Formats: sequence, C-alpha cells, structure tokens
Amino acid sequence: MARPLSRRRLALAVPVALSLTASLGFLPGAASAAPRTTTAQTASGPELTYVVNSKTDRHALTAVRGAISAADGSVVAAYDKIGVFVARSANPDFAKTLRAVRGVDSAGATRTAPLTAAGTTDEGSARYLTKAEAAKVTAGSTASGQEPLEADQWDLRAIGADKAARINPGSRDVTVAVIDTGVDDTHPDLAPNFSPAQSASCVDGKADTSFGAWRPANSGHYHGTHVAGEIAAARNGVGVAGVAPNVKVSAIRVADPASQLLYSESVVCAFVFAADHGVEITNNSYYVDPWRYNCMDDPDQRAIVDAVGRAQAYAQRKGTLSVASAGNSNDDLASHAILDPSSPNDTTPADRTVDPHQCLDIPTQLPGVVTVSAVGVTNAKSYYSSYGKNVVDVAGPGGDKYQIPDTPSKDGRILSTMPNNAYAYLQGTSMAAPHVSGVAALLKSAHPKATPAQLLSLLKTQADNPGCPTEPYDGATCEGGKRVNGFYGFGVVNALRAVK
Repeated sequence: MARPLSRRRLALAVPVALSLTASLGFLPGAASAAPRTTTAQTASGPELTYVVNSKTDRHALTAVRGAISAADGSVVAAYDKIGVFVARSANPDFAKTLRAVRGVDSAGATRTAPLTAAGTTDEGSARYLTKAEAAKVTAGSTASGQEPLEADQWDLRAIGADKAARINPGSRDVTVAVIDTGVDDTHPDLAPNFSPAQSASCVDGKADTSFGAWRPANSGHYHGTHVAGEIAAARNGVGVAGVAPNVKVSAIRVADPASQLLYSESVVCAFVFAADHGVEITNNSYYVDPWRYNCMDDPDQRAIVDAVGRAQAYAQRKGTLSVASAGNSNDDLASHAILDPSSPNDTTPADRTVDPHQCLDIPTQLPGVVTVSAVGVTNAKSYYSSYGKNVVDVAGPGGDKYQIPDTPSKDGRILSTMPNNAYAYLQGTSMAAPHVSGVAALLKSAHPKATPAQLLSLLKTQADNPGCPTEPYDGATCEGGKRVNGFYGFGVVNALRAVK
C-alpha cells in the first residue's frame, strides 16, 4: 500500500546526508573549505568549476592544458593518468570552447551556480539517544560478547554480523574509505580502527592531507561518522559494533562545508586518492550534485559522468571495490520514466522526466560499482529505497521506521556513531551501503587476493534473497524471480557466510 509522499520526503532527508545519497543523493558534506568564488565576477560572467576530459597521451594533455589557459581558465587539479582536468573559469563559453579542442572528449560545468547553495541537510532526521539509553554507552555488556548498545542493533543480527565477529572480525590489512561528509576519528568507537594515512579532504578537487582535514566541519555534518561506525565501530566495550569491527576505516571528505553538496571534482579526487593510497573498498552513500540523474544528451552532465566514471574505473583497476547506495526516492532505476523534481539542487530545481537508460544516478550506476538497496527488520524493501532489475546488485539493512524490531528501543532505524562521542538512529540507503561495505571487507579479509570483480561475485553468491512480494509495495513493483530481482538484486548480504 502506498504511503503518503511526505513520508517519502522524510526518508530522503535522512539519506540526504546520504546524498549524502546525495544530495545522500543526500550527502551533505563537510570538507576543508575550498577556495570558492562566492560573489566575485568578471565582466564575462560568474566563475564556475569545470571538468575537462581528454586523451591521456602526453601531447594531448599538454595541448588541453594550454587550451584551458587560452580560454581564460585555470587548472585546479590535473589527473593525467585518467585525462581529467579540474578547471575554473568566468568565461561563459569556456566549456563550448574546450569541447572543440582536439584531444578533448568532453567538458562541462560541474554546477549551475557559483554561489554556495543552501543545500539539503538531514538535520532533525536523526534520533539521538535518550538519557536512559545514553547511560548504557559505557555501562558494560548486557550479554556475553555484546557491546553496551548492541541490543538495539537489530541490523547486525539480521545479517549474522554478531556471529561473524566471533569467527573473523576482519583483517587490519583491509581499509574501507568513507567518501562522505568527513569522519570524527576521535570517537571512542572509531579511533581504534581509524587510518589517517589513508584520509584526506577532496572538497576543492585536489587532496588536502593535512592532519584533521578529513573531519566534519561541525557536529551537524554527521553523515560520514554514522556510516563509518556501521562499517567498523570497534568491539571495545563502548557503545556499538560495526559489521567488520577489526578492519581499518578512513575518511575522504567530499561535501561542500556550507551546502553539503558533493560535486564531481571532489568525487574524482576521492576515487583517485583512495586508489593511490591502497584502499580496498570505498563506501559511497551519496549521488553527485547538482543533478540527481545525469543525462547523456546534456554536454555538461555527460562530462560529469565521464570524469567520475574515469576515476572510478581507475580505482577499480588499482584493486578498489566501490559500494554505493541506490537512492531514497523509491525510483525504478531500470525501466520506467522517472520524475526528477530536485535538479539542479544548487540553484532552482524544476520538474523533469528522465529516461533511466540515458540518465544515470552516479556513482551507483557506473560500471563495476556495487549498487545497494535498503531493507528493514522484516527483510522487506524499505519504503523509500530505489530499486531496479539488473541495476541493484545486493541489499543491506538501511532501516525502516515502519518495520518495528523487537529491541529495547523499538526503533527500526540504524543505530551508529555520531560526532562528539554521540550515537543516533538514521535510515536510508546511505545506511544500507555501509553494511555491504562491511561484508565486502570481511570477504576481502578472507580472500586477500580477490579482485573487485571477484568480491562483487562473492557478495552476490553469499546473499539471501527474500524474493519478490506478490503485490506492489509502496507503489513499487518488483520484477524478477527468487534468485535475482529488482528489489534485492541477488539478495541481502550475509556477514556470517562471508567469514565461513
């Protein structure tokens, strides 16, 4: 039975930290402040940021760099290995001019406004612990081997992560990078597993590795810290536990510190940085702003897909598996026309109908990326979760406030870490993806030589598929069979099977 649209919007707000699925396609982010023009303009027009994608031979790279300068642009960062330049220019014809340059495959603006946008946050969507609940954080285990708050972590039990931890909690040789709003690495549940050497801020398109650059700008930028705890909160007698409580976790901040929007130049930087710093898995609980879906018939949006796609493919070649959330719009990503009322989200959005075969949610729909839908405690698809046959690979616990667990809190959302040593409940595909990232980390621990493609195959093999419901659910129709379908892909991941 379909639920009111207002509830769907509320869920989106949660993942927004997602985009955080973006905008979480939420994701709000907080990364080190990027040198961004906010009011200054030239006589030509406002300064914008662009991605210019070129051939990778030396001659082409040199020629394109010169063409950027000749078109009144400046290079912010150059990723020669993948042929991606991040540039800025106040020339309104900059992208058009560069597209005509020999050796350029695509070029486009990464945003529609030079000013820092108000953005989408998920403030107010989190439920923090009550005083009584908070008193349990360091009160000791309530059962043998459990963390103090683990009784409310129905999600761990749903995928066998509590039992898996007794067999193999994960290898210290495996790192999951949280590409997000930043991570509070001082949190007592995260500090034991945090890897500063594999952390950075990529907010302005180039990596800032100064100490603490990976941290959120303020406590309201909590999305990345919550995600990190779901993956690798330590079993140390404090608070909660993660799916893979012994693997390392790092943070790559990509969200604008004011608007919490995630632009493509930041994501390009993050994928390349992760690959070059030995990260085995990246978690991507967001969509790239300002377009929820990037359509290939638009030259700017095509350039965004090209740039992010090159960076993700580079990471994959270097051995990094990318896991991403499917989104919180309850959209069918496979076959039906989609109404997108939120793009562009950095200026004034307008309703547009997009073709899912030509317009992509990135990074989740890029080749080789693990696309994750969300389920609640009953293993039913979460009411907000996007889906799609042959798009969704696997599902993970993302929470659903309408599916009530038999826990002390009776809260169907996901409990995890927050900045300033806090804990709170969130829901969204942003929460489902880190459960899959955690299971992938356990698989990598058990199979250290596995390639990204092999890890994806293992994820699919060990998953449990509930099968399609017999009736449409919240206006969504599941297509496919028991083995693979649009709601769950190959099924809900299973941490216990991953370590056996």
